[in-house]
Amino acid sequence: MPTTQIKIFVPGNHLMAALVGEGDEFLRLVEGAFPDSSVLVRGNEITVDGAQSEVVGRLFDELVRLLEQGHPLDASVVKRTIEMVQEDERPSEVLTAEVLRAGRGRTVRPKSAGQKRYTDAISSNVITFGIGPAGTGKSYLAVALAVQALQARQVERIILTRPAVEAGERLGFLPGDLMAKIDPYLRPLYDALYDMLEIEGAQRLIERGTIEIAPLAFMRGRTLNSSFIILDEAQNATPEQMKMFLTRIGFGSKAVVTGDVTQVDLMVGRSGLNGLEDVIGGIEGLEFVHLTRRDVVRHRIVADIVAAYEHQDATAARAVGAVSAKRKRK
Repeated sequence: MPTTQIKIFVPGNHLMAALVGEGDEFLRLVEGAFPDSSVLVRGNEITVDGAQSEVVGRLFDELVRLLEQGHPLDASVVKRTIEMVQEDERPSEVLTAEVLRAGRGRTVRPKSAGQKRYTDAISSNVITFGIGPAGTGKSYLAVALAVQALQARQVERIILTRPAVEAGERLGFLPGDLMAKIDPYLRPLYDALYDMLEIEGAQRLIERGTIEIAPLAFMRGRTLNSSFIILDEAQNATPEQMKMFLTRIGFGSKAVVTGDVTQVDLMVGRSGLNGLEDVIGGIEGLEFVHLTRRDVVRHRIVADIVAAYEHQDATAARAVGAVSAKRKRK
């Protein structure tokens, strides 16, 4: 493969310092990801030689754009940028997209191309399904967009719901009345709200009824107009519950359904999320977005754990297929 030399000029010493990182940390990350290319920094100019020099040059261009748009770099951002450029994606368009200005001056943004597709789908559809493993931001981003829609007065209330399904524990052993027993199952939704609005602001909206958090069973018989509705952990909804929920959606409403089909806790029956795309996937105004371990934004080890389980499932599926094929031959 012919090699090409690429030169990148970085405008400003402050940008160059932020680009290479303290002690050239970010530069080493780039060199580790592209071992067949050499990177030379001289003044405000970066020279790249090697088989992947064009890709590395595009990577530096993207990193400079991020800095120019006020997006700070750290090791995790640089690693995600490298992964996106390797997949021929545009990190400067993904990582600078703003979902919500949350409490304490923070800004909620997508952190991967998959998350950007997910937030775009929510913005442009009536019902969006976000399906993927733990740590991909399915619930968090949905809550952020719900708060954004409420603040923009696009909806009058937010409704957060999830099935109260026992994940290896018994509800009956928990203290208190029904709502006290169910509350731990809804806690992740509270956590996301508190992160967006801070505790006092979220509690005021909950007390007014502007934000409602309830188990899925409480949705039966209602018509939900002018609402942003999120069904979380939808893999634990039965097909009957899923149909009930989807037919609650009224005028001026938007719904997001999130779930991980590899973490079904139903003791009996099947998940209402499995196979649902085959049934309703062609309906206008409805979109399914599948997130993968590439979209995991928690600690790196979470993505590795997801990958290990995926490998185990694939190995088991191949073993079952081999046994079936052997029986057919007999």
